[in-house]
Amino acid sequence: MTQPVKGPASYFPSIEKKYGRPVAEWQELIRTSPLTRHMELVAWLKAEHGLGHGHANALVAHTLAERA
Repeated sequence: MTQPVKGPASYFPSIEKKYGRPVAEWQELIRTSPLTRHMELVAWLKAEHGLGHGHANALVAHTLAERA
């Protein structure tokens, strides 16, 4: 049986549906941004790309966790 997706990744289907871009594309934008701090990246996604706070936060949290 498949376990339900938890944490930031649980937002991914709704992010792709709402904004029309795959999560991998958002993550690449985050990775290539000159910004490095979590809340700076969240604010940038909200201001420049129109993401809601929860969606931006989930993308940033998941992407930055991959670096660790």
